[in-house]
Amino acid sequence: MAIIKVEDLKMHYKTKMGYVKAVDGISFELEEGGSLGIVGESGCGKTSVSMTLLRTLPENAHFMGGHVWFNDNGNIVDLAQLSENEMRHYRWKGISMVFQAAMNSLNPVYKVSDQIIEAILTHYPDTPIDEARKKVERLFELVTLDPKRMDEYPHQYSGGMKQRAVIALALACDPKIIIADEPTTALDVIVQDKILRELKKVQDQLNMAMIYISHDIAVIAEVSEKIAVMYAGKFVEQSDSTTVFKHPMHPYTFLLMNAFPSHVGEKKKLFTIPGEPPNLLNPPTGCRFAPRCPWVTDKCLNEEPPYIEIEKGHFLACWHPLTEEVRQNELRK
Repeated sequence: MAIIKVEDLKMHYKTKMGYVKAVDGISFELEEGGSLGIVGESGCGKTSVSMTLLRTLPENAHFMGGHVWFNDNGNIVDLAQLSENEMRHYRWKGISMVFQAAMNSLNPVYKVSDQIIEAILTHYPDTPIDEARKKVERLFELVTLDPKRMDEYPHQYSGGMKQRAVIALALACDPKIIIADEPTTALDVIVQDKILRELKKVQDQLNMAMIYISHDIAVIAEVSEKIAVMYAGKFVEQSDSTTVFKHPMHPYTFLLMNAFPSHVGEKKKLFTIPGEPPNLLNPPTGCRFAPRCPWVTDKCLNEEPPYIEIEKGHFLACWHPLTEEVRQNELRK
């Protein structure tokens, strides 16, 4: 059963120059306990998707359409149509978030325990303080932090400890979905691996659905069952992790997956993607990747490809999907 189903989601930023089409027709669904990784270059709209889902948008952001169907114990609610007061019931309790920068996610003048307790009491106001503190202790143990340090201030924590505390904060109200936006940014690779393992362990233990957002393909590969590749405000390909990594059909996906070195196996040719992502104030007609695509045709430049399901669970927006023969020829060059 899908815990969340997103249909044709659109959110644009209003600027003096016009509307920036940051999220421009995103669709996906996620099963209970499942995981989806959203990957793409910086500026493609990944974080904007998360903020639109959670409705934590800046003043110049405008919701332009679409639906976010959330399964609240069998009661299907469209989060996109709720008022701010109604959305507060689902924020943190239904959908929670591990923010991109732990250093900025914790209030420096409040003890970490008080910040987590505040989130608990906001949604469960009748909870006794002693019971709320016990829950904080359990959350600290869950993310492998020493409960004895829960009454310290954020500046007394290391970077890895702050990130774990932010994860504990996101878990405070037992959400059904957690969005992890670049959860290991600014951490060294050893701590990154530990944090990712903790996130995966917590997800398995609590049977939560998770949406991972990152430009780091290695992170997405480690934690996600399904992957959505995002480019210029749109999903261009989506399937299970194995298919996306081993049999990518969109040119952008293929180039992106082969633009980083592998730590295992034989050495392989690395690809570069020429040019840069388009200006979303005035995106190009046709396929948005066409100006950078080595396999571009006139049709790509003039007609936008539909985002369709080409086989069960595999979605693609491309007029000329890459075949296995084409991929292998490119890798042999």
